[in-house]
Amino acid sequence: MILEDWKKLQNGSDIRGVALDGVAGENVNLTSEVAKILGMAFATWLGRKGFEHPRAAIGMDSRITGPTLKQAFSEGLTALGVDVKDCGMASTPAMFMACIDEKMKVDGAVMLTASHLPFNRNGMKFFTAQGGFDKQDINDLLEIAAAGSFPGSGQPGMVEKADFVSVYAGTLVNKIREGVNDPDRYNEPLGGLKIIVDAGNGAGGFFASKVLVPLGANIEGSQFLEPNGLFPNHVPNPEDAEAIQSISTAVKRTGADLGVIFDTDVDRSAVVDGSGKAISRNELIALISAVVLEEHPGSVIVTDSITSTGLKWFIEEELRGIHLRYKRGYRNVINESKRLNEVGSASWLAIETSGHAALKENYFLDDGAYLVAKLLIKMARLKKENRSLASLIEKLPAPTESQEFRLPLTGEDFYEYGNNIISFLGELALKKPGWTLDKPNYEGIRILCSDPKENGWFLLRLSLHDPLMPLNIESDVEGGVNVILSRLVQLLKDFKYLDISSLL
Repeated sequence: MILEDWKKLQNGSDIRGVALDGVAGENVNLTSEVAKILGMAFATWLGRKGFEHPRAAIGMDSRITGPTLKQAFSEGLTALGVDVKDCGMASTPAMFMACIDEKMKVDGAVMLTASHLPFNRNGMKFFTAQGGFDKQDINDLLEIAAAGSFPGSGQPGMVEKADFVSVYAGTLVNKIREGVNDPDRYNEPLGGLKIIVDAGNGAGGFFASKVLVPLGANIEGSQFLEPNGLFPNHVPNPEDAEAIQSISTAVKRTGADLGVIFDTDVDRSAVVDGSGKAISRNELIALISAVVLEEHPGSVIVTDSITSTGLKWFIEEELRGIHLRYKRGYRNVINESKRLNEVGSASWLAIETSGHAALKENYFLDDGAYLVAKLLIKMARLKKENRSLASLIEKLPAPTESQEFRLPLTGEDFYEYGNNIISFLGELALKKPGWTLDKPNYEGIRILCSDPKENGWFLLRLSLHDPLMPLNIESDVEGGVNVILSRLVQLLKDFKYLDISSLL
């Protein structure tokens, strides 16, 4: 064993670790040696799933440790006889699509990425034709790696280069052409539109050159398309305020009709309308819900837990759909949407406020580029009516105030302590005049605050991975967040191992 605890590499349904020295207090645990063993573990895992002579594809985002780790992981695969398709720079959704592409003929795929995390991190996301790995799959993979006992192979595997991101981009081009279906400009349905892309120096620059240009769009003013794993311009994260401000400024500066921003590995996205206003989080959910519910009336939209009450009203009253507010975590919302379909409740969209969006029509794959493609189809159609995408969500109520806090837990068993806080808070909160439990609720405690000075809600929950409790508060009156907060602080101040200094 070269790691004391392989399980520390697990991050839910992914692997993530420190891959580069240079950041104080962060010791490297995702080395080339570790990556090679993980490659051997993946080969073994595929063999145990019944693939006698498994083949695998591998891609990476722009991180500077990507090429070295990709080489090492490939060596692990080929050492056990697995033939490898090296896809080079790719996106996470593309690597899943490689598993179902008839010409690629691979049994599994891995994407080297740590999403929007800092430059010194890296990680891995795994796929088969059945979809992405879940937590148990990652657990099994790491147990194989930790055991370090691998079957022998008489013949090493071969490595072949494959430009699969171009194939993947071509499917998006065809999707948009068929979706718009404009007889006057079938091949270039985005002609006359100026659409700029901000890839944040991640892997998403291909969307400008390989998707938008063939469709006739003007992409002048697109920025940070060149891969650079140091991310010198801004964090490649559609939730980051600086990143959103950057693309918003670019839209206004260039007079673009739309701005598109991706995270590092292109499984998340957001857009900016022609006025420079960001359409993200609740607005993005409302926008794609409007598109999906037009196609599938009355179906269920599954979101994470922190969406606003205004969004619920918009989906159910304005769009006449059903809104299920579920748990945080893109795998959670996707799995719940799948479960609903299995029991006979049609659900075509699972989406988080983070920008992870998965559509049933697209294998329930969280794919930022596919989400944008769906919006571009609608945008091109609306243009003929002299309408914009923003017109679809004009009636979406926006809270007057909204704020998020992250409260560290300092005790050793933070998970149990956090759950105790939620339990006790539920009892204490219900004794407050004007406060009631918001039901149904699947995560943490969500309280409706009906006092006229508050007129809002708050949600306190446990983080999925870290020793902290995120607190979201919204209000429809000025000063309402502070009123809710002042009452809440009185209930939380006696919890010894909850750090509420950011609330004071």
